Amino acid sequence: MRAAINVTRLSKSFTREKALDSVSLDIAPGEMVALIGASGSGKSTLLRHIAGLTAGDTGCQDSSIRVNGRTAQENGIVARDIRDIRANIGFVFQQFNLVNRLPVITNVLTGMLYRVPAWRSTLRYFTRAETRLGIEALERVGLSGRALQRASTLSGGQQQRAAIARTLVQKADIILADEPISSLDPESSRKVMDILTRINREDGATVVVSLHQVDIAIKYCPRVVALHHGKVVYDGASAKLTPQLLRELYGAEIEDILPPPAGVASFPPLVHPAYVERQHAPARLIEAALQAKAL
Repeated sequence: MRAAINVTRLSKSFTREKALDSVSLDIAPGEMVALIGASGSGKSTLLRHIAGLTAGDTGCQDSSIRVNGRTAQENGIVARDIRDIRANIGFVFQQFNLVNRLPVITNVLTGMLYRVPAWRSTLRYFTRAETRLGIEALERVGLSGRALQRASTLSGGQQQRAAIARTLVQKADIILADEPISSLDPESSRKVMDILTRINREDGATVVVSLHQVDIAIKYCPRVVALHHGKVVYDGASAKLTPQLLRELYGAEIEDILPPPAGVASFPPLVHPAYVERQHAPARLIEAALQAKAL
């Protein structure tokens, strides 16, 4: 079976630091995969390369990214037809990327701009059939009643759901979600992850989502790819990602990919009274996620 996403020996350097270090990865059509790792591990950089928004280092022999069998970039050179390739990739940004002053439905319909004439995209003119598709997409994410509101009036979780609706209108068969729940409260995070899961199961879309919280990755994604300092350090079943294995992979940095215990603010751990409790939180969180997944 042809891979939906094929990454081969991809490297990316910023000044003297390597954001990605010879990353190779195959993702099959219809998979739901989590990228996990602390800040600076290379998750967002990898997603931006797959989407053709950034070029890898030049001079790397046999370095390439292929999407649905088409070459998106090779040896650090982005393909000339990258716009056509990108038309099948929906990108969900961490900061939503909505135009606040425009109605929600208009923001959603921008997902089809790549296939409408230039004059219509300039005037933001959409047909009744296209508008109907936008309303249907909003219904799927639970926002049909918000279609005519300005995007700025939505909560963070609602804005992220509108951004996902935009990928539905785009009819993308690959969805890349870059830290989609990092700024959301737990309930909004659950709704966003539930929607991404439904799209994966009902539409057969390939979904790759970067996450900080390993318990969320285990709960929603059958496969996890762990990045550490730009390298793939684990690629396998999320059910096998035990607390002991995570400690072997990340050491003390494991705290960066686990949520704090309930009620703990950003206090220095050595002086906060909940420090002792926190030491046992990682194992409990992961084990709870693994148990829930087995049910």
